[in-house]
Amino acid sequence: MPISLKKGQKVSITKDNPGLSKVVVGLGWDVNQFDTGGDFDLDAAAFMLTDTGRVSKPEDFVFFGNLTHPSGSVQHMGDNLTGAGDGDDEQITVDLSMVPANITKIAFTVTIYDADVRRQNFGQVNNAFIRIYNEVTGEELLRYDLGEDFSIETAAVFGELYKNGSEWKFNAIGSGYQGGLAALCANYGVDVE
Repeated sequence: MPISLKKGQKVSITKDNPGLSKVVVGLGWDVNQFDTGGDFDLDAAAFMLTDTGRVSKPEDFVFFGNLTHPSGSVQHMGDNLTGAGDGDDEQITVDLSMVPANITKIAFTVTIYDADVRRQNFGQVNNAFIRIYNEVTGEELLRYDLGEDFSIETAAVFGELYKNGSEWKFNAIGSGYQGGLAALCANYGVDVE
């Protein structure tokens, strides 16, 4: 039975799962009926952060334009352009055993592609969630449903995996940002063109 988290809640994913190294982070969403007529293209990404809370190099930003981290520890499984269908809309795999030693936190985010042009925001998105499951067994370890507390935001940090001693823990963040992907990149120290 997976743990269902509330905003701000932290839980260990390795403590009760000795030997766990390969996990899949699934992110999903639905678009509500008051849409803007165009497709919603939401994009998941992972920012691999050092103790400073920032990336150490541009390759620490894993997204549709950089699908695999050079270490092989984090891999984006591809861009879903519409979010149609049930279940995960985008997935990112993480091999905890291969995460470089200088990376202490991996933040999982979702942004709305071309949000300003399409006049879209997270107020038009329903049922957003992040879940983590064991890649080997398929067992769901945790799930965090973001709820409906967004309005004009065009980017959101769903949650983060972080190292705490020898353990990996998950923190349910659920915070929104205006300014889309550029705002997140600035926050995490990624230079954007």
